[in-house]
Amino acid sequence: MEFKIKSGDLAKQKTPCLILGLFENQKLSGTAEIVDQASGGHLSEILGKGDLDGKTGRTLMLYGVPGISCERVLLVGCGKPKGLNRRSYRKALAAAVTLLDDTGTTAALCTLPELVPEAMDLYHRVRDAVTICADKVYRYDQTKSEKTPRRYPLERLDIWVSNRRDTKTAGHAANHGAAISQGVCLARDLGNLPGNICTPAFLADQAIDLGKKHPKMRVEVLEEKDMEALGMGALLSVSRGSRQPAKLIVMEYKGGQKGEKPVVFVGKGLTFDAGGISIKPAAEMDEMKFDMCGAASVFGAMKTALELELPINLVGVVPSSENLPDGDANKPGDIVTSMSGQTIEILNTDAEGRLILCDALTYSERFNPAVVLDMATLTGACVVALGKHPCGLFTQNDKLATEILAAGEAAGDPAWRMPLWDDYQEELDSNFADMANIGSRWGGAITAACFLSRYTKRYPWAHLDIAGIAWRNGKEKGATGRPVSLLAQLLLERSGQLK
Repeated sequence: MEFKIKSGDLAKQKTPCLILGLFENQKLSGTAEIVDQASGGHLSEILGKGDLDGKTGRTLMLYGVPGISCERVLLVGCGKPKGLNRRSYRKALAAAVTLLDDTGTTAALCTLPELVPEAMDLYHRVRDAVTICADKVYRYDQTKSEKTPRRYPLERLDIWVSNRRDTKTAGHAANHGAAISQGVCLARDLGNLPGNICTPAFLADQAIDLGKKHPKMRVEVLEEKDMEALGMGALLSVSRGSRQPAKLIVMEYKGGQKGEKPVVFVGKGLTFDAGGISIKPAAEMDEMKFDMCGAASVFGAMKTALELELPINLVGVVPSSENLPDGDANKPGDIVTSMSGQTIEILNTDAEGRLILCDALTYSERFNPAVVLDMATLTGACVVALGKHPCGLFTQNDKLATEILAAGEAAGDPAWRMPLWDDYQEELDSNFADMANIGSRWGGAITAACFLSRYTKRYPWAHLDIAGIAWRNGKEKGATGRPVSLLAQLLLERSGQLK
């Protein structure tokens, strides 16, 4: 999609559709009042007939509005004027874009960022307009035999600002939003692909293709023989049950100063997880193609950084495998040796994500990182604890926790900090190895994070359990692209692009 910033006389703007906000009790927003005056009170007259009450997300399309240059006007309900917050603002944006895309409107001029939700500056209002628009026009059709493109899809959204002095800030926000959206869409595409297409080798090829387009990025793919030489016994134990060889995908983007410590993102890349010998129930097992959404979010964050040419050094590490039952697969009671030299008793083969992550986290030491952040669809326990709104954040570094929570809040992609106390570590005790790969049934998301923490002693580290946010199920089943927005915000902040 294309996004541009416009200003000037609103009544003279030529566009297929002008989007205006309306509050409850038929109170016009400031921009709607401008158009109402230019039209000789036409909007007020229409509203007087009771066709729109202003509740959040309700819409009314008007044609032939006199005194203005646009072809149509779309009125969007924004709720109570004193209760306007980010949630209702985003809901109004989503309703507007959905209607436009469904009705074949190819371009529109949006004035909703002129509304002022609580604690939102112009930059975030414009960026949200762009990212919400991109989210609502996203469609997945890569594996459908008959692709039926929408006849008149929404291809352009212009954003109007009343003060010309704000056009630079708004343009900055639109550029950032467009790049973040590209990253989110890439993550969604990868997540939505089925496991028979999106294999570890396929993910490796996607990284290589991304590197070919961007000279500042170097891609290396470690094969199983390379991982064996490094002693990655935990990661390789997971792939033994699959015919698809494991890959360790390393993407290095050098946009910052030479010698500057990089940010390292590590993403769990289980392209399909049947649970191994500890096989999962059949119901909804198809959704285990989404078990690589941590990896997909690393790809998405890399894409955003590349599009914006951020002045930062960034490394993406993706351990990728399948987890299937086979005669050579991990068995409960097996003991494997990780790259760190620590031994692990496998009590449940469905707790495999931490096995591939622990070796990737040890591997990340070689980059001398400023920080390492891993993200993984790691535990159903995190979904039970937090539901499907925030991801779970685990770290013992208070400063880093504050930074990540703030990034999630700013991006509208929230995280919630969970405890990572030493009290939980003893639940991983094993009589036969340095640790077990699971604890008791209680606090499963916490003991999983405790397991990972044992491999991250040499750098600042945090873990995001994204099991609740990485995909939607039901009628809207599909990958969400989260937490790409959070990761992008973190990179924008660290690279000084939001000062």
